[in-house]
Amino acid sequence: MSPRTYRLGRRQAGADRTRARILEAARLTLADADGPTTFSIDSVGRRAGVARMTVYYQFGSRRGLLEALFDDLAERGHMDRLPQAFGQADPADALRDFVAAFGRFWATDRLTLRRLRSLAALDPELAGALRARDERRRHGLRVIVHRLAEARGGPAQPDQEDVVSLLFALTGFEYFDALAGPDRSPEEVAPLVVRAALALL
Repeated sequence: MSPRTYRLGRRQAGADRTRARILEAARLTLADADGPTTFSIDSVGRRAGVARMTVYYQFGSRRGLLEALFDDLAERGHMDRLPQAFGQADPADALRDFVAAFGRFWATDRLTLRRLRSLAALDPELAGALRARDERRRHGLRVIVHRLAEARGGPAQPDQEDVVSLLFALTGFEYFDALAGPDRSPEEVAPLVVRAALALL
């Protein structure tokens, strides 16, 4: 390894550590009682112990930081396992794995997810970004429902979109969060959601 490559590697490792520190500061800031109202590049930078320009350099904007935080939660929630659901030969098993994957994700950090979604209600750009992620969930459900319809002989094509919309609501964060309440995690209520989903079909 050349000295230049070594220096570049150390510089990248340092940048990665800084990025992780900023994301953790963003998560903690959102978790504060007044987090959603005081969340800003400045407040996150102060908490992370870096200059505001460092935050801008890493994430580009407040929205970029919030999107990166959402992606970090997805990574920690092992959403990279989601494609395995579509590899299941039985579409009912695919649906079970799909719901379980979102149960794990929604259980990762419920407070931060709540705060992110509350911020999205006031920020059209962030709302659009989160909506695009939700629509990927809808597309995945559409694929599974189509496979189930082919395997079971129904529902007919016009009714499949209604089923997809119902499953989309059932697998959303708000539904999992409400079912879990204060005593259970979304991961623990996933089997209940699966039963409701299969009943729809």
